[in-house]
Amino acid sequence: MADVLDLTQGIIDGSVEVIDMTAPLHANTPILQLPPEFGQTAAFELEEISAYDERGPFWYWNNFRTGEHTGTHFDAPNHWVSGQGLDDVSQVPVERLIGPAAVIDCTAQVDADSDYCLDVDDIKAWEEEHGPVPDRGWFIFRTGWSSRGDDPDAFANADENGPHTPGATPAAAKYLAEETNLLGWGVETVGTDAGGAMGFDPPFPCHSMFMGAGKYGITQLRNTHLLPATGAVIIAAPLPIVTGSGSPCRVIALVNRA
Repeated sequence: MADVLDLTQGIIDGSVEVIDMTAPLHANTPILQLPPEFGQTAAFELEEISAYDERGPFWYWNNFRTGEHTGTHFDAPNHWVSGQGLDDVSQVPVERLIGPAAVIDCTAQVDADSDYCLDVDDIKAWEEEHGPVPDRGWFIFRTGWSSRGDDPDAFANADENGPHTPGATPAAAKYLAEETNLLGWGVETVGTDAGGAMGFDPPFPCHSMFMGAGKYGITQLRNTHLLPATGAVIIAAPLPIVTGSGSPCRVIALVNRA
């Protein structure tokens, strides 16, 4: 109990920094664009119900409409065919929404090549420097891509060949999903896979491997540059949508600055 109270006091006095890793939700929040033959997610829409007026004199409130996988969001195992029959987002145990962060910085590689994909050698080099990836932790892929987050076109970075955004190789996805006890994988891009991942073998390996292993994804993260390589704690809080495949969520990090 003392440790919990110490944490609370640290948040109050500022020695534990609380970092918001969440992109704001609005009509221009970037969304995943699939080929036209597939179904599409809805952009975020806000509909005013009343604003201290004749529709409701003492209150302001809204309806909203959007897809489960809009903005900073959580991927549950049942999101992918490899996780069919596994937990929906409402069934994910709350203790599995919180865990230590391992942050790998690939901003230089991504600056040089927007299609850069993390590989097993990168992960093993990180482990040689920092130790094994943490049990029940989040592996955060820092790329600097969130700097594009207020410009949907730059964020998508698409041309006639499709989007060009960073991700992980099939081998790296398999290693993290099957050879570690991570909770999941966090990225700054619109989804957990690289922009060109439809052409990988298997297609969309991060979705396939992580969801199939009962692990999770969190996407469109911001402020990853404020996290140390190790030592932060990530809290990812999706809405418990019954039968839902995911949810927009508030992701925060706790970093001890004492």
